[in-house]
Amino acid sequence: MLPTLTGVGRLTADPEMTFTPSGKAVANIALAFNSRRKNPQTNEWEDGDVFFIRGSVWERLAENAVETLAKGMEVLVTGEIRTRSWEKDGQKYERPDLFIRSIAPNLAFAVAKVAKDAASQQNGQTGSRPQQSQTQRSRSASPPKDDPWAVDQAQGYSNEPPF
Repeated sequence: MLPTLTGVGRLTADPEMTFTPSGKAVANIALAFNSRRKNPQTNEWEDGDVFFIRGSVWERLAENAVETLAKGMEVLVTGEIRTRSWEKDGQKYERPDLFIRSIAPNLAFAVAKVAKDAASQQNGQTGSRPQQSQTQRSRSASPPKDDPWAVDQAQGYSNEPPF
């Protein structure tokens, strides 16, 4: 079983989006985790050790992260630590990598407006770009009747969160 990391970190760069040859979205996210303590003698905050790690998010999460997150933001993140291996110019390299399962801005330092992404409103599950006919798109564009996020002014629904 791979070790899981859950913590509060800070983005050291804007997320970078790429696509695999099969069309799946992947975003690379550079993170820094540091310890901060209040010195009881000086009554001031001091930075402690810093742990830097690169992470990756896939599909819809990747697209949403690129749209939402930016360098310097504090985020809450959960994922598995893995070893990324590659070869360049005959040399083999390895480094730790975080396979991010969940990432969100820390609301202690930011205000976020929650909105369902376009793919979710169309019942999309992934960040890949499947080819659909116009008929398929129009059928999947209508949300289920019990969807609390659905926008239907005649029925009294709104695009505001249902809480």
